[in-house]
Amino acid sequence: MNDQHGGLDSLGWSDWFEQRALCKPTDSIARVAAVDRDQFVLVDEAGSFRAKLSGSYLYRHLPAPELPCVGDWVCLEKPAGGDFGVVHSILERRSSLRRRSAGSDVGDQMIAANVDCVVIVQSCHFDFNMNRMERYLVMVMDGGAEPCILLTKTDLVEPALLARQMEEIRAAGITAPIVTLSNVTLDGVDDLVRLLLPGKTYCFVGSSGVGKSTLINKLIGREQLETGSVSGTGEGRHTTVRRELIRLAGGALVIDNPGMREFGISGAEEGIKSSYAVITELASNCRYRDCSHTGESGCAVLEAVRCGEISREHVDNYLKLRKESEFYELSHAEKRKKDRAFGKYKQRVNKHLKDH
Repeated sequence: MNDQHGGLDSLGWSDWFEQRALCKPTDSIARVAAVDRDQFVLVDEAGSFRAKLSGSYLYRHLPAPELPCVGDWVCLEKPAGGDFGVVHSILERRSSLRRRSAGSDVGDQMIAANVDCVVIVQSCHFDFNMNRMERYLVMVMDGGAEPCILLTKTDLVEPALLARQMEEIRAAGITAPIVTLSNVTLDGVDDLVRLLLPGKTYCFVGSSGVGKSTLINKLIGREQLETGSVSGTGEGRHTTVRRELIRLAGGALVIDNPGMREFGISGAEEGIKSSYAVITELASNCRYRDCSHTGESGCAVLEAVRCGEISREHVDNYLKLRKESEFYELSHAEKRKKDRAFGKYKQRVNKHLKDH
């Protein structure tokens, strides 16, 4: 690793980024720890400081996914001894976690960048949902990170129910590591800590109230993240309002996230193939190359369902996510077409104004 940037390795820097660090000789490098409106909280080997985007960066009107997000590495200008920087560019992302923008907007929302492992958190009390878990797995795999499944609140369910949930996960062909724990009894917390390696970045995602912030508070050893009181049912009320990169005492870096009610799929064909590898392999044996796996004769996927090799629910979720991904791609392509047409229209108007 280049000595110039060697001090950043505790923040997740590696030779992969070193080889792609196309910054100006006068620029320094830092990592985005938080996004705060139109400013950023950055961190480097000397500590944390604030920064903003350069005027030239803003002038380019880049789409939201190309703006800095938590976990990004950026090239910036910061005067010696200064406590405020100006960001000029983002380094290439090694991995990313994104979702379809909420509402009717056609586009992506970046959640985090350069994550080594995404910890998908579900409560095994009320929140356990295989369809949602598979949805998260698709986007994790599509973004190039490794997934890990964390089942919380084990103190609120019987061991037999927890065992059935874990069997259901494995029966769906999910091979990601599974950790179970209770924030109350602390059973399983040590198992999770052993998975968090120094210099690696972990992003915790899940619905509101599954115990993410409470858990990270315990990992930090202090109440840095606010958490809501627990209701009578044992479900927490989530109060995390922004994503933030935090370094643990053991050297691992974690990103907490506000709870997400929806996690829309955005053009994740590769992620779907990876997450549903068993179905993808079976589909290669279907009689028809464009088999929809809904009723054709000679469908290897439906035959596997009939024989009990895979569940009907697993196939239905696969088909739903694939349809959602394809619809997003078509909508996104249509938006790009309209944007190009509008750009050409503006050029014609500007030319007309200049000529007159």
